[in-house]
Order: sequence, then C-alpha cells, then structure tokens
Amino acid sequence: MVDGPIEESLREAIDRVETAVLAMKVGDPQPYIDCFAESPDVTLFGAWGPCERGHEALAVTFRWVAGRFSGSRSTSEHLVVASSGDLAYTVGFERGTARVDGGPEREMVIRVTHIYRRFGREWKLMHRHADFPPVDQRSADVAFTGTPGSMV
Repeated sequence: MVDGPIEESLREAIDRVETAVLAMKVGDPQPYIDCFAESPDVTLFGAWGPCERGHEALAVTFRWVAGRFSGSRSTSEHLVVASSGDLAYTVGFERGTARVDGGPEREMVIRVTHIYRRFGREWKLMHRHADFPPVDQRSADVAFTGTPGSMV
C-alpha cells in the first residue's frame, strides 16, 4: 500500500496495479493487462527477458508470464512514489513466494519501476521495468578488471 500525500486517483491506480500483480502471480493476467494504456507507446522491460512495445505485445507477454505462476504470493514495497503533471512513477520491490513452471515454492524479489500517465481523471501504466536484483558489489568480493564481461 502507498502511504503519504498522494493524489487520490493516483493512489487508486497504484492500489489497482498491486491487486493486478497479485492476480498475475496466481495465473490471471487480465487485471494487469487492463492497468496499461491501450497505446502503441506502452513498454515492458521484463524480469524474465522480454522487452516489448505496444499494448497487444505486452498482453501476449503477460499471458505467458501469468501462465508460469501458480500458488504465488507477493507484496509491493514502494520506496518512491512521485508525480508531476500527467506523469507519475513508483520505484520499489515486489516480494513474496512463487511457484514457477510447476516448481517448488521459492522466495522471489523483483525490483520494479512503473511509469504512469494520466488520461483525463484516470492513471494508466505506460512502462514497467522489472529485474531480479543483482548482488550489491559494494559488499561482494568481486573486482572489475575493466574488460567488458570480465570479473576476477
């Protein structure tokens, strides 16, 4: 849930996205698909690799993603919620457990940025960027040699 002074219509959109993400993780992509603007400019940089543009391409990908999940649970943790004019964004994490491709239940953490655009009085998603957080290399025993792709 979102705390703090946020425009009510944006708060409702963020809550709707959180509910839709939960539906995705039990196999139902439609609520999440419906959170996106029906525009050729919507984009996805997905945690499992797909980069898509356009509402129909995102819908196909979200159906594939939802089909991989079963019996999953998650919560959204927003580190930043900001808006200016007709644009807004959230930055945070989706944390929980997931069964993927029929496998065992496992912990899953995804870093997520959502970008919203206001259409009249309604906020719709325009972009999702999600990934699995890498190891924080400040605390890892890893050195970069300066050659692309090389670590020692």
